[in-house]
Amino acid sequence: MRTIQQGCFSELRTGSCNERADMVTKLSSRCSHGSPNLMKHHKNRVYFNKRVNYSFLATDHAKLSWSSLTECRKYFIPVLCNQHGTEYNLDDSSPLMNGYPSGSSQKDKRKLVGVLTDGLHHTSARNELTKLALPAIVGQAFDPVAQLLETAFIGRLGPVELAAAGVSVSIFNIISKLFNVPLLSVTTSFVAEEISKDADKASQKGYLAKKKPSQNIVEKLVLPSVSTALLLASIIGAVEALALFMGAGAFLNMMGISRISPMRRAAQQFLSLRALGAPAVVVSLAIQGVFRGFKDTKTPLVCVGFGNLSSIIFLPLFAYSFGLGITGAAIATVASQYITTFLLIWSLSKRAIILPPRIQELQFGGYVKSGGLLLGRTLSVLITMTLGTSMAARLGPLAMAAHQICLQIWLAVSLLSDALALSAQALIASSYAKFDYKRVKEITHCVLKTGLLTGIALAIILFVSFGNIAELFTKDVELLNIVRTGVVFVSASQPINALAFIFDGLHYGVSDFAYSAYSMMAVAVISSAVLLYAPPRFAINGVWCGLTLFMTLRMAAGFMR
Repeated sequence: MRTIQQGCFSELRTGSCNERADMVTKLSSRCSHGSPNLMKHHKNRVYFNKRVNYSFLATDHAKLSWSSLTECRKYFIPVLCNQHGTEYNLDDSSPLMNGYPSGSSQKDKRKLVGVLTDGLHHTSARNELTKLALPAIVGQAFDPVAQLLETAFIGRLGPVELAAAGVSVSIFNIISKLFNVPLLSVTTSFVAEEISKDADKASQKGYLAKKKPSQNIVEKLVLPSVSTALLLASIIGAVEALALFMGAGAFLNMMGISRISPMRRAAQQFLSLRALGAPAVVVSLAIQGVFRGFKDTKTPLVCVGFGNLSSIIFLPLFAYSFGLGITGAAIATVASQYITTFLLIWSLSKRAIILPPRIQELQFGGYVKSGGLLLGRTLSVLITMTLGTSMAARLGPLAMAAHQICLQIWLAVSLLSDALALSAQALIASSYAKFDYKRVKEITHCVLKTGLLTGIALAIILFVSFGNIAELFTKDVELLNIVRTGVVFVSASQPINALAFIFDGLHYGVSDFAYSAYSMMAVAVISSAVLLYAPPRFAINGVWCGLTLFMTLRMAAGFMR
């Protein structure tokens, strides 16, 4: 068998490009008759009976030159070879087993992999983006719907309970967004990059799939980025819970809820109970980031859906049937959050090792550095948005109510663009880690065009139906007149918002967290200055001018990069 192989390789090395292609077929034919271990023969492939690895019939061990390899790229035929190499005395260091000529650089190997795999199992960027974005859009809508249902159930308890819950939920959301959003974004990028790098290494070594020798079971992934994210999420969640539980009174004082306020007792009790759910919220968001890194948005959708369904069942049960009132509403929400988290952990445990074999493998440095940058970025966004709300509140109750209606519509519609950005982040991170810049460019162009068209469509829909949508929030004629003045800003800014969110996702995909953070800080400073000086002159329109400028500068910063 060795003689046959060496003879074929000798002819393969000296022949022309077409002759080499013919010799590959001849080699397969000869081997099919010359090896007692051969199970079956196919026109272009050779199969051996032992566990298989993937390599390329590209070289007579180290003798076939790189120039010949480059010349005949299109004739490369994949061959499935004996993993242990006992029949040919091959080992993992052999160029034939590695699939590359000796002395080839890492860059050359990556180029060769790209040539060989170009067109194989290649899904268009648009199809892959749609596959990820649609479940993400539905999943993004779950949280606002759940909060809306919670507000509706609590509202039936009375105005004091509703006001108390509103203040408490605002505090909880501010603390959560400040720390949870950076962790979610960093986790998605790091997991997608690590999976792509591991897959690339496996393809270079020749593994088709990591399977146990005696079982037809795919092994779980061992990803330090996953373990690091979960451990950090647990720590952050515990810190948030402790801070909210112990500092509930202090946070309420900062919000202007004094000790003599009728809502103080209910608000403090509600916030203290909701604080117990902080670990579940942080861990569940981290796991959702992991699944996005896996390019899987369906599993989180199912888990979050079951969690929200349990909330719908628990809320009336605890609040009304058990007579616990606002306390029961808080308990129901926390219970549903832990149900969601347990479902996500269970789903993740089937695909990856949650805890690493060694603590040294954890990637705290990368998470802390990137997360710290995004923490500053998130803080800049929160300060700007809070300043806009504060300036609207100074204009009076009607202006504040109008601003709140416009802002809720604005944020709800932006969920669509945010889902596109999250999907693009996972796709970009995966391709960028493999140095597949052609794919990165394709995804970038696709998502930007999709985002722009989506933004234009949303702008038209909002402009036409804004009046009817506003009437769902209030029937007050005077308030509706003020709300309608914001239609131009809310609708016209949608294409800008879409591109701004998508540029953020693209930056996260290539782990360009530093630029995202510093550019956002600069944008926040400029926008905050406008928000301070425009509202006194232009009333509520001044607030929306400042917010529109904020999103425009975010888009411009992304475009400049």
